[in-house]
Amino acid sequence: MGSRCPQFKEKKYAHTEHFYRDLAAAAERMSTPSSLGRKIKELRKQRGLTLEELASETGSSKSYIWELENKPVAKPSAEKVGRIASVFGVTPEFLLDESRMEATPGDRDSAFFRKYQAAPTDVKDKITRILDLLDE
Repeated sequence: MGSRCPQFKEKKYAHTEHFYRDLAAAAERMSTPSSLGRKIKELRKQRGLTLEELASETGSSKSYIWELENKPVAKPSAEKVGRIASVFGVTPEFLLDESRMEATPGDRDSAFFRKYQAAPTDVKDKITRILDLLDE
């Protein structure tokens, strides 16, 4: 029986060490903001917006924006992602794409075109006139 105890302790220690290593890794993941959160925070700071200002422009609360930026699991509605993307002039797809941290000119063009499509006719006419003037 005595010879089994050291083996048992070694096995138990190995499992405990593995458990704590896994627990530390999980804690690290839980404390790391999502890629969506990092993008929102970076874009907000690039534009010099406060949490309050972004919240106001997106119809959200300051605490909700803070949670999106800082919590590891962010699951905003499609409508919220669309509003946030619109404020930053990017597409919702860019914000949700975990593989990209920088918006491309194509992302910005797509965001502008979506905004243009949703604009009233008089605004579209003004934009068209501005573009015509720039072409002269």
